[in-house]
Amino acid sequence: MLVLKNLRVKVGKMTIIKDINFNFEKGKMYAIMGPNGSGKSTLAFAIAGHPAYKLESGSMRFEGRNISELSPDKRAKLGMFLSFQTPLALSGINVFQLLRIALANKKDPLALKKKIETIAKKLGIKSQLAERSLNEGASGGEKKKLEMLQAAILDPKLLIFDEIDTGVDVDALRTIAKFMNENKDGKTYILITHYNRILHYIRPDKVLILMNGRLMKVGSAKLAEEIEKSGYEKIMSNVKS
Repeated sequence: MLVLKNLRVKVGKMTIIKDINFNFEKGKMYAIMGPNGSGKSTLAFAIAGHPAYKLESGSMRFEGRNISELSPDKRAKLGMFLSFQTPLALSGINVFQLLRIALANKKDPLALKKKIETIAKKLGIKSQLAERSLNEGASGGEKKKLEMLQAAILDPKLLIFDEIDTGVDVDALRTIAKFMNENKDGKTYILITHYNRILHYIRPDKVLILMNGRLMKVGSAKLAEEIEKSGYEKIMSNVKS
């Protein structure tokens, strides 16, 4: 699905991601963990094509196609989706209007509205929240649910959620995790998180530990449990300066 080869990414003059090699396979769920400043969000933005995150060397291939030079909108059209840590508010535009623009000439507006209402109900999103300006006055959990709603409607192949558990209460987290588990067939999920909270409800196929911009360890869901118990210090002690 997504193959990273010798990937190095810089922001300004500083190299953040250093020689990462990994193959994210179709139909699997991955968790990327690591302490603050380890490069998790940088990796997410680089995959999505954010212009501030420059590819220094290496390559990224999505379904066999080199996407290293593609703009974010072209990557999105190929089937890639990134949910931000802090979703932006859009004054005067609700989720239906946003998705109608994104899916212009691809979906009948009435059918789109009905699908939004169906998925919103599954995610526990109140109708008044869906009808007002996107994310304005919304809680952390509501914003993350709205991100999940957008992802479900756009139906991408690769979904990257950057700290979807931040600012989310237990009930909202369970709802989001349940929706993910019920809608993962044929899709690749990458969950970026500091903690093991979301992984209490979703069992990833692989856990990747990122430190100092390097991929230090790959393991099963048990690796996340080990991190929760002992922290990152044990792994950090093996990192060469």
